Amino acid sequence: MSKYVVAVVGATGVVGKELIETLEARNFPVKTLIPLASARSAGSTVSFHGADIVVAELTETSFEGVDYALFSAGGSISETFAPFAVKSGAIVIDNTSHFRMHEDVPLVVPEVNAHALKGNKGIIANPNCSTAQLVLALKPLYDSYGIERIVISTYQSVSGSGKEAIEELEAHSRASLNGRHYEPKVYQHPIAFNVIPQIDVFEDNGYTKEEMKMINETKKILEDDSLKITATTVRVPVFIGHSESVNVQLKRRPESMDEVRALLDAFPGLSVMDNPEKSEYPTPRELAGKDDTYVGRLRYDLSEETGIEMWVVADNLRKGAALNAVQIAEALIA
Repeated sequence: MSKYVVAVVGATGVVGKELIETLEARNFPVKTLIPLASARSAGSTVSFHGADIVVAELTETSFEGVDYALFSAGGSISETFAPFAVKSGAIVIDNTSHFRMHEDVPLVVPEVNAHALKGNKGIIANPNCSTAQLVLALKPLYDSYGIERIVISTYQSVSGSGKEAIEELEAHSRASLNGRHYEPKVYQHPIAFNVIPQIDVFEDNGYTKEEMKMINETKKILEDDSLKITATTVRVPVFIGHSESVNVQLKRRPESMDEVRALLDAFPGLSVMDNPEKSEYPTPRELAGKDDTYVGRLRYDLSEETGIEMWVVADNLRKGAALNAVQIAEALIA
């Protein structure tokens, strides 16, 4: 088997560390791992297959001899350094939002649209974490019944905002339980024992940037601009794992929910956990660290003849970020 030189940009961040762990867990054929980060983090180490590897400073010349460059260090970093990686001969798999809606950049969830990888020009975009798990659950429904409209409400964990947000939830929870004031730094409002109906900045149409990402990225991945989609994205006091309440208006009513369960459970990367009598359904706490996206609470929409309701949960650091990026590289190799 061929082996590859793999660079991880943002190697000391939450997703960067998850990328390295995923490469190791899936036995990705790495010949040399090159962890890259800012000058502030350079000199620290990351562990890979039992060895401590020193983190190098990211520069324009960091990508000589690199086959795959996995970026997860912010959009401005990808904008600046991804072209240098491509020029050096590397294929960039970018986990930021910067390239996602570029016409000539494939936006890929391998189980859904691996065909989009063909003809790439050296940069492939990883979708938004909340979009990745959503389109996994939508794709088998789209192929079997057609979709008219989608209404999404998300319950997104703080790990989607990075290490500082995880620390903020922990610190604010401790402060609240001890009756102390805590001034939020990452979020607009205190996150402990609270929900915040704002992720990213508001746009002129009243939607947040996160909501518009979900709408536009879902249309691009499913290759259907005619889809009617609306979304409300909410930050909740959960460390890892995004949850989504999804209402789907289909073009054709399924004959039974058992048919839908079987359809979803057979789709790669999806698992159905749906046993209401035993209160069995996906929750982010129990599914942190799992690779699959889980679907439960499946039922007909009582207000719409062709509508169904479902609850979709995934580890946002895995399928929503690191796992999907590594799966893209695996698909390219295959």
